[in-house]
Amino acid sequence: MITKPFVGVLWLLCAGAASAASAVPACVTVQQGWARLPPNPAMPMTAGYGVIHNGCAKAVAITGARSARFADVSLHETTIVDGVSRMRAVERLPLAPGARAELKPGGLHLMLMEGKGALKEGEAVPLQLQLEGGGEASATLAVRTAEP
Repeated sequence: MITKPFVGVLWLLCAGAASAASAVPACVTVQQGWARLPPNPAMPMTAGYGVIHNGCAKAVAITGARSARFADVSLHETTIVDGVSRMRAVERLPLAPGARAELKPGGLHLMLMEGKGALKEGEAVPLQLQLEGGGEASATLAVRTAEP
C-alpha cells in the first residue's frame, strides 16, 4: 500500500525540519550579557545589555524575549530627538549572517519589567530570545551594579 511509504517520507521531512529549526538558535548568542542591579531592591524593573551575535549561515530576526525572573521582557531603543531622550519598543531586530547588535546604556537594550523578587549582585538571570519563525536562543545576564 502507498500509505506507508508516504507516511515514512512525511515523517522524515518533519524530523528534518524540526532538527533545522532547533539548530538555528544555537548559532544566535549573547556575549557579555548583563543586567543592571537596581539602586532600590524593591524596583520592579531594570535593563539588560550585551552583544547579540548571529553566527548562523542565514539571516535571523529577534521578535521578542522572555525570562523566568521577569513577567515582561521587551527590546527597546533610546534615541535623542531635539535634545530629548526618547525610548521606543523595537518589534523586530534583523541580523544578517555574522552580524552583531550591541545592547548598551543609552541605545538598544532589553527592558526587564515586573521582576519576580529582588535581584542580587552576581546573580545569573536566564533569558530566551524569541526568533522569527518560532525558534529561541538561550542566554544568561549577570547582575551587576555597573557596565563591565
